Amino acid sequence: MSEYDSPWKESLDLYFESFLELCFPAVHCEIDWSRGYVSRDKELQKLLAQSGTGKRVVDKLLQVWRKSGAEAWILVHVEVQSQVRPAFPKRMFVYHYRLRDRYNRRVVSLAVLGDEQASWRPDRYRDELCGCWVEFHFPIVKLLDYSERTEELEQSDNPFAVLVLAHLKSLETQGDPSSRYAWKFRLIKGMYTRGRSAEQIRNLFKFIDWMIDLPSELEKQFTEQLSQYEEEKHMPYVTSVERLAREQGIEQGIEQGIEQGIKQGIEAVLRTRFGARSEPTLSEVRQLSDVEILERVLRKAQTVERPEDLSLLWTDAGEEQGGAGACV
Repeated sequence: MSEYDSPWKESLDLYFESFLELCFPAVHCEIDWSRGYVSRDKELQKLLAQSGTGKRVVDKLLQVWRKSGAEAWILVHVEVQSQVRPAFPKRMFVYHYRLRDRYNRRVVSLAVLGDEQASWRPDRYRDELCGCWVEFHFPIVKLLDYSERTEELEQSDNPFAVLVLAHLKSLETQGDPSSRYAWKFRLIKGMYTRGRSAEQIRNLFKFIDWMIDLPSELEKQFTEQLSQYEEEKHMPYVTSVERLAREQGIEQGIEQGIEQGIKQGIEAVLRTRFGARSEPTLSEVRQLSDVEILERVLRKAQTVERPEDLSLLWTDAGEEQGGAGACV
């Protein structure tokens, strides 16, 4: 099953300016990008912990400066659920007024709808009682509206266009592994032919890989084809060593047991990426016995910024299960 939350969260961190330029150009034009922007996610999370609005999806809060010199806070909600959420407009309203009330800041609330229902376009919240009413409007972008703009997105220099296209093709190719494979390779190949930087290719590859997952037999074939393509182009940009290490670990698991094989895959990835820095984390990994948790660790090991960040995967699981079954 494809994952959307993680790639959207990280891509908004990396490419926020590009995101606004593509999805909300009117807002983008108001901002003085020479001054950069500041993430206020910690403030947002503290506030939302008290909101009681239920399970959240992707929420980002960033401080920017307008061209007039005035400060502004931009709140971005990304709705990536495949079903209608009737409470979504109310959540937009609650987050907006809580931020205004708590910090006395003007807030721009934006919503990205990544679901599959073309008719669902919530852009306002209204409440009325006995002649007293409040109505809140917020700009939205519906990713499905980009479905007919595939060629434009492919030709765009905006890195976020790749992410939008990956999201759309992930939805479009569900249940069609061969088309999914073809689009995944086409998107990644397109990054090379358009001359994107090595860093940008690596970042975007990670997001595409998250969004467009493949069955294991096709994943191995894809890895081999991509490695061959990189060799032909003399562009070893993608972390193919990490991906091959993961595959080798799983293959070894067939002979040595799935648990041990996954652990060896994790070790290969972490040692390739972090060297000796990974040893304290690997010591903890060796104590794990839950295969499901180990599989999560293996996938996350390819993208974390620090090896110690992986510990959250088993400490959180231990808390949920009362500590049982997570470790030997």
